Amino acid sequence: MADSRRVFSDETAAMQRALELALQGQGQVEPNPCVGAVITNDRLELLGEGWHERFGGPHAEVQALRQAGEAARGGTLFVTLEPCNHQGKTPPCSEAVLAAGIRRVFAAVEDPAAHNQGQGFARLRQAGVEVHVGLCAKQGHALLAPFQVCRTQGRAYVHAKWAMTLDGKLATRTGHSQWISNAESRQRVHALRGRMDAILVGIGTVLQDDPLLTARPAGGRVPCRVVLDSQARLPVSSQLVQTACEVPVLLIVGAQADPARLKRLQAAGVEVLALPNQTPGTLHGGVDLLAVLKELAVRGGTNVLIEGGGSVLGSAWDAGLIDEVHCFVAPKLAGGQQACSPIAGLGLETIPEQASLMTPRIEVLGDNVYFHGQVRRND
Repeated sequence: MADSRRVFSDETAAMQRALELALQGQGQVEPNPCVGAVITNDRLELLGEGWHERFGGPHAEVQALRQAGEAARGGTLFVTLEPCNHQGKTPPCSEAVLAAGIRRVFAAVEDPAAHNQGQGFARLRQAGVEVHVGLCAKQGHALLAPFQVCRTQGRAYVHAKWAMTLDGKLATRTGHSQWISNAESRQRVHALRGRMDAILVGIGTVLQDDPLLTARPAGGRVPCRVVLDSQARLPVSSQLVQTACEVPVLLIVGAQADPARLKRLQAAGVEVLALPNQTPGTLHGGVDLLAVLKELAVRGGTNVLIEGGGSVLGSAWDAGLIDEVHCFVAPKLAGGQQACSPIAGLGLETIPEQASLMTPRIEVLGDNVYFHGQVRRND
């Protein structure tokens, strides 16, 4: 049983707790959405709580109902997403809510998935349950964003990450970049990698830095390492190729790639994928970024981390494909017109009137500053 001595100050506080719980599923539940649930009585005393812990496992509502037990009857459910009303890997949550005798349901957002959209709410209302939608909706949509992008746009959700000097440089004019960020920032990046389905870089970054692109220590997921390399210049001696049999490497190439080089890379364990150039405005060095993101979504990928370089990030920004930003700023100066900036490409014509990140979070990590937030859409 949950600690019934905990009493929420109001309904918003109960939903905020559900949102906190939902975050614990990041990196474990995808391609499902992260969901949290809280059950209270009429005095807003906590009876049970839970979250969707792993893909294929019980949903948040079921976890909370199990914890509350018989005390849930006549109670109120606070859930970050509309309860499902279909048989998937688990039975419908709407039926579990009704069987438990829940009297009121507060949900942050409606499920964007076509097979459920509004049906869970309809089933509950049909059975006489009082349903309220929209409590903490802004936070609910932010939590749901990766799932929503996959469902409505058919592509993976893009996290853009970079570390830069105080004067906005990814590296010096010679290409030297290790280490701009401090150990605390790098630890945070490894944690971020550990909940991604893929880490994407351009061939320029590979040739310059020879990165490994793994999470250390390992996280809940083992991300596929994706390289945009239209001409198949990826060296067989690189760390990526040398570890391809242990951690997947997906090489995205163009029609001009040398077949002999492709054979050598494939023999070393690299998966090679040639994609057609067919989406105007989303090309990077002959590779269609949107087509890559759609391919990753088809493969079950929800979250993709673009780690560079500036050219790839610029192409993604120009195409409107960056959904979330993770920027680490170090109190170091590099200078130089030839030094790389984080986002190249064409860029904007004017400075935006509003902040580019919605509700940005700013955290101090030692002597570094971490900026994190979802990108504001102006469309």
